Amino acid sequence: MYWNDLNSRLKAEYGCKVYKLALSSGCSCPNRDGMLDTRGCIFCDGAGAFAEAGAIPDQLAAARLRVAAKAGTDAKYIAYFQSFTNTYGDADRLRALYQAAMAPEDVVILSIATRPDCLGPDILGLLENLNRVKPVWVELGLQTIHPESARYLRRGYDLPVFDRAVKDLKAIGVTVVVHQILGLPGETPEMMAETARYIGQSGAEGVKLHLLHVLRNTDLAAEWQAGRVQTLELEEYISILELCLRNLPPYPALRHRRKIPSRPRGRASAAENAAEAEELPQGPRRPRLPATSFASASFLLSFQKE
Repeated sequence: MYWNDLNSRLKAEYGCKVYKLALSSGCSCPNRDGMLDTRGCIFCDGAGAFAEAGAIPDQLAAARLRVAAKAGTDAKYIAYFQSFTNTYGDADRLRALYQAAMAPEDVVILSIATRPDCLGPDILGLLENLNRVKPVWVELGLQTIHPESARYLRRGYDLPVFDRAVKDLKAIGVTVVVHQILGLPGETPEMMAETARYIGQSGAEGVKLHLLHVLRNTDLAAEWQAGRVQTLELEEYISILELCLRNLPPYPALRHRRKIPSRPRGRASAAENAAEAEELPQGPRRPRLPATSFASASFLLSFQKE
């Protein structure tokens, strides 16, 4: 397999390194507001991540500060609406948010994370118009193609909904990136490879492969503490990752992202987790939350050939 680095691809296109700036749209999620459920997906802590509330210009300024040391003065950026369902709301309100995020000259791409079941005609029309101004990426949280796993996750939609969303987004010329979680309970390596292969054949331009990680204050954490969920060991993860890559289209552009925040908001440090584990009642001993709870490892691949 030959991998072309996405970072190099973006550098070639824009003449410099391109960084993501995480933003908050203030949107909720139909899996949390009662439209579908109130509990959210089993792995979601409901707190969001990497972005702070506030006016978009203020969020952009704060996000730039977070990467300033490595970005320098000549960088360009992707405005990334990351947490929750960022197309779940009034189209006029969202238009104002998206336009504010795209307005700076150094923001070259608008990226929006959302659910496939939250892309109605008004939202698709909005995205189509914005895509004429600057490139728009839509990142869809598929996670798995297997119904039993989707039910366990409380994903809240069936696979044909995803298929339709990809078709609709491709019809308006928007770039589609699909998220998959590796290491879901009950899934074999072959099942994970099947999901990767399905994504590769779906029409999407890219895929993010995430290692399952356990966050505190989630139902998944409760399952893990009770011993009903096992996380992948490093060797298992690497083996499964290789299998998935071999089931994706050839010659992708590859970016490996590994984030190990020193102290993410709303999450405990590794030292605090260790201390808490020591305080657990004795008996059948449960280890502390695994290192993957506080690190995110993902691969973002583009299927566009050179």
